[in-house]
Amino acid sequence: MVKKIKTFFEKFYLFIILAILYAPIILLVIYSFSNSANFNFDNGFTFDAYIAIFKSDKSPELWSAIGNTFLIAAVASVVSTIMGTFASIGIFNLGKRSRRIVENVNQFPIINSEIVMAVSLMVFFVTFAFPEGYLRLIIAHIAFCTPYVVLSVLPKLESMDPNTYEAALDLGATPFQAMTKVMIPYISPGIVSGFVMAFIMSMDDFIITQINKGAATGINTLSTYIYSDARVQGLEPFWYAIFSIIFVIIIAALLSVNVVKVSREKKKAKEVKA
Repeated sequence: MVKKIKTFFEKFYLFIILAILYAPIILLVIYSFSNSANFNFDNGFTFDAYIAIFKSDKSPELWSAIGNTFLIAAVASVVSTIMGTFASIGIFNLGKRSRRIVENVNQFPIINSEIVMAVSLMVFFVTFAFPEGYLRLIIAHIAFCTPYVVLSVLPKLESMDPNTYEAALDLGATPFQAMTKVMIPYISPGIVSGFVMAFIMSMDDFIITQINKGAATGINTLSTYIYSDARVQGLEPFWYAIFSIIFVIIIAALLSVNVVKVSREKKKAKEVKA
């Protein structure tokens, strides 16, 4: 009886936490079909907000911002994934004291306030005369995305049997071959997770982008365009549709990654039993 009560309260507590986290997002998705900025269905259930994404007067600027967002996120996430993966391998092979120091340094951009990093990057760009525009934004996004990749890849390296790498060397593989054919395939789930996290963090960023994009460039990402548009006229109905689409895309991507991960683990478990 006590065990059943404990199980009930555990499940109830989990339900409350999930409700607090996802209820606002679910309401946003529901109201995206109202075509109203006042959270009501006076206009009935309609797809007008979704149609406005393509036919509104603001559509050209909106799609330009979306294109910039995906371009910067794609370049920054790919570069930060490559840098973060090789950095993780380097950190993993350091001595205990050196490794602890480097790991703590890697966490500074994550723990530190984002506004501090944004201003620091701005000072750096101005000091070394980096041209305003895409170059600054891509470098800035790489700088704050790379630590997240390192945090995703390092645990996979720590769980890897070191004898596997050494066995590859004993069988005649060069260190580079052992790394590319043994180590990297093993840590690939961590690399994929790091890439997804870097991509989402880059898409989500506002403060670093707003401060470093340059006022004269006219470059906007989705977050900076939302800010500039909402502070003038408030959030128009089509924004709720955009937020809903972003939420669905991110959920679909995360579910896909997790499904692939689970299927691989089941496949490995079957191979071990066989």
